[in-house]
Amino acid sequence: MTKKIFILLFFLGSVATFAQSKIDGKWKGTREGQNGTIELNYTFKVEGDKLTGTSTTPRGENPIENGKVDGNKFSYTMSFGEMTIENNGELVSDNEIVIKTQRGEMKLTRVE
Repeated sequence: MTKKIFILLFFLGSVATFAQSKIDGKWKGTREGQNGTIELNYTFKVEGDKLTGTSTTPRGENPIENGKVDGNKFSYTMSFGEMTIENNGELVSDNEIVIKTQRGEMKLTRVE
């Protein structure tokens, strides 16, 4: 009986591990701003087809809003005061994401 329980728990743990999105985790990148290069740090969390998380810059932390995931592609919005910016991203490898906005394109690398 103990062996059956162990096998069941192992199987359930394996399924949960494989179900985790490769987008999940911490990512970093840079973007050119008005006063030079700005470091950006993202934390993404995927649950089903929903994306949540935060973006952190020297100016502070902003939540990801309206996040959606479809395979390796995802989208979300971020609000800055009354301005909302649409973001479209794609996981291009296990360690690289490309995000496109009306401000241009940026690459993020996974933080180990």
